[in-house]
Amino acid sequence: AIYVSPILQAASGSDHGYDVVDVSQVDAERGGETGWRALVEAAAAKGLKLVVDIVPNHLGIAAPAENPSWWSVLRDGQASPYAAWYDIDWSRAPILTPVLGEDATDEDLEIAGDGAAGYELRYAEHRFPIAAGTYLPGDPVAELRTRQHYRLVSWRRANTELNYRRFFAITTLAGLRVEDDTVFDATHERVLRWVKEDYIAGLRIDHPDGLVDPAGYLARLREAAPDTWIVVEKILQPGEKLPVDWPAQGTTGYDAMAEVNGVFIDPAAEPAFTDLYRRFTGDDRDLAAHVADGKRMVVFELFPAEVARITGLIPEVTDGEALQQVLAELAVAFDVYRSYLPDGAEHLDRAMAAVRRSHPELSEVLALIEPRLRDAGDEVASRFQQLTGAVMAKGVEDTAYYRYARFITLNEVGGDPAHFGYTAGEFHAAQAARQRDWPESMTSLSTHDTKRGEDVRARLAVLSEVGDPWADFAEQFLSRTAIPNPAFGYFLAQTVVGAAPIERGRMHAYAEKAMREASGGTCWNDPDEAFERAVHDAVDDVYDDESLASSLNRLLSIIEQPGWSNSLGQKLVQLTMPGIPDVYQGTELWGDSLVDPDNRRPVDFTARQELLGQLAVPPVVDDTGRAKLWITAAALQTRRDRPELFTGYHPVQASGPATGHLLGFDRGGAITCVTRLSITLADQDGWQDTALTLDHDYADRLTGKDYRGRVLLADLFDHYPVALLLKA
Repeated sequence: AIYVSPILQAASGSDHGYDVVDVSQVDAERGGETGWRALVEAAAAKGLKLVVDIVPNHLGIAAPAENPSWWSVLRDGQASPYAAWYDIDWSRAPILTPVLGEDATDEDLEIAGDGAAGYELRYAEHRFPIAAGTYLPGDPVAELRTRQHYRLVSWRRANTELNYRRFFAITTLAGLRVEDDTVFDATHERVLRWVKEDYIAGLRIDHPDGLVDPAGYLARLREAAPDTWIVVEKILQPGEKLPVDWPAQGTTGYDAMAEVNGVFIDPAAEPAFTDLYRRFTGDDRDLAAHVADGKRMVVFELFPAEVARITGLIPEVTDGEALQQVLAELAVAFDVYRSYLPDGAEHLDRAMAAVRRSHPELSEVLALIEPRLRDAGDEVASRFQQLTGAVMAKGVEDTAYYRYARFITLNEVGGDPAHFGYTAGEFHAAQAARQRDWPESMTSLSTHDTKRGEDVRARLAVLSEVGDPWADFAEQFLSRTAIPNPAFGYFLAQTVVGAAPIERGRMHAYAEKAMREASGGTCWNDPDEAFERAVHDAVDDVYDDESLASSLNRLLSIIEQPGWSNSLGQKLVQLTMPGIPDVYQGTELWGDSLVDPDNRRPVDFTARQELLGQLAVPPVVDDTGRAKLWITAAALQTRRDRPELFTGYHPVQASGPATGHLLGFDRGGAITCVTRLSITLADQDGWQDTALTLDHDYADRLTGKDYRGRVLLADLFDHYPVALLLKA
């Protein structure tokens, strides 16, 4: 199948499609109805289905004139036929609209239009409707503004006063009430029509944790699309399982990504890496401390409005300040994105116990609200569950993961930076569970949300094996930088190694986003010019300082080929392990992508198509990435043509001195074999006489060579560090 991002009409200029503004139209910038039909027909001609990403949680409102439903709500308030669509606290109407600059005055606003077509209120590029009958020519702007169903205010008031639910802290994405049957029907009509007409075989559900009732939503969707493959963008925390009663095939694969990346990291390097990080940065806090700090920062700085809305639903607690403190501390203590009451109550239990220990003075208020937090039908409970997901996402992924820099290849969506790599045994146990419980769950290596691309992570994983060369470069980099926060300097040094030789402008753009997300010296709302100048100077040094550039090149020469080995290994593992593999755009070749928007750059598909057509024999592993393209194509073709070989999961073991460097598994006739920790392997004199015993005839799909009986791994891996053996 071709897997496409949201295809309904998005905001003008959107490079991702998650800011849908009109659920009744196909996005014009991607071809509109004509383009959609062309895609459907072209896919059908190739025997392909379509998997489409849908966004049930919110709609884009950055440009109200582009969103007909939001425009109507702003113009007509609760009288609008779309008023029930949006999660607005009408008890605190009018709708707060935080778009004005801090120094804006009424003189910066203008009235446009005429009596026939209607009037508009304009501020810079922003346009807002004027309700019918509320304006007479000559009325002052100040008086006109008070008559509208919305209030234009400073952008700084959003976090504290907003009265509509939003996506995380993004005020330009307004929450939808899809728990209402009429809203569900209206916002899903177009997509479900395509499903019924057999254009769409699969749906990827964006951010289900933002919904009032994720399980109820999925049940309704399944009823409307009974035979559709459905996966949810659900980020699971360590040890957390997807609710077994959800009518979906599984997740979008962040959990699989952590397992695949982790098995190419040497767990034995953890003590040395921890010591090195602490020595260079002075940061002796563990991940848990950084997570708590990050969550506490965002709940008090980004989400006061959300906490206040819940507080307003609990009038029986008269101490409002203590109530807000309890809710905030509970959100900080929550160890998963959200519970799904009545299931998942144990997460609430642990959070409550933690707050009672840390803040015994809040125990009385906590006891008062506990029954309401446990009642799945109570609005307090549902809104608190929505809050915890937002606090986790912003406090952990977008804050702690930019602050705690012990080993940034672990700092990935769905990952666990406290878990320093996976042993082969841990990996096998996870895949056996996946095969048993969620065999059709999606698996991924890169997505539009990953913090760094799969090949960047693969190269960084090699650092767990090299020790001194990495320490030498990091020390030199940090000694030359004036970045006041050494932990961020260490973070940046790893990024340089993982992505080099990335273009200078892209590295500057990434550094700006990363340091502002970290909020450890600068931030988005109030950038610190001196701090940011120091960071950008450090980036420039990588390109301009000959000594530093030479040191970097020496390190890259050590890790380049092992990085390629890791990239090929993790790609083959992901494409053949239990689950349905997704190949993110462009990752058929080597990639150096970092966080969005860097990973959403245009992909040259024509070049990939031409290159694939030129591959007649197994190419060598070199900087062109042809070997990765070859292996990707071979694995996907095999899964398409020989599905009967991928029905189970059994670990494959070798015998000999280097057996720990083989990761192998048999899917039921297709055996995947890949090399782990290749630098350590070379230091131990290679494979020597380590061998695999095959009890049938097998052919390597990647090289065409035949094997049976005792097979030396040195022979199996003489062309590639990976093999895909197919039973004859």
